[in-house]
Amino acid sequence: QVQLVESGGGTVQAGGSLRLSCTVSGRTYSDFTTGWFRQAPGKERDIVAAIHWSGLTTYYPDFLRGRFTISRDNAQNTIYLQMNNLQPEDTAVYFCAESRAALTRRVDFWGQGTQVTVSS
Repeated sequence: QVQLVESGGGTVQAGGSLRLSCTVSGRTYSDFTTGWFRQAPGKERDIVAAIHWSGLTTYYPDFLRGRFTISRDNAQNTIYLQMNNLQPEDTAVYFCAESRAALTRRVDFWGQGTQVTVSS
């Protein structure tokens, strides 16, 4: 059974930084993309970053490009999301997700989520 466990959420002031981690266990496949979604109260869950298992391909929506950076350490089965210059509108529950296809089209596994709160 595939499990995704997030950590690193918390409360930070506007302009600050946080790094989220997601450790994946139980994989039985070798080609996959892992990434992060976020969901604010009353809003849809949106993708914020994705990275192929090889690390060669990353994806960010245009409105986040430059502030967030996704990376991975395959030896640790862990991906990271470095978030800089955080703003109150970044407040949301952040979910780790993995897909055996493109993460923008299909999510096969979800983590439980971690809360990020940015105060003004």
